Amino acid sequence: MSKIFVRERRKMVPGERKPRFRVVAVAGPDLKVRTKHIRKVELEVIAEATGAEVVFLPEDKGGKFGVKPE
Repeated sequence: MSKIFVRERRKMVPGERKPRFRVVAVAGPDLKVRTKHIRKVELEVIAEATGAEVVFLPEDKGGKFGVKPE
């Protein structure tokens, strides 16, 4: 089974009309994604058509690489 790993974009402004998610990785036999940013609706359609599972990665609120600035 294929998996598509995504996270929310970091530099977003509320109400911005740009794709909300960033594809981080894809695991699976023959699934290739040729975009960096994608809308949730598009993710759901691709996942349904290919039988892939969409995995939403947790948000990193601790700063760069999870290390809180002092």
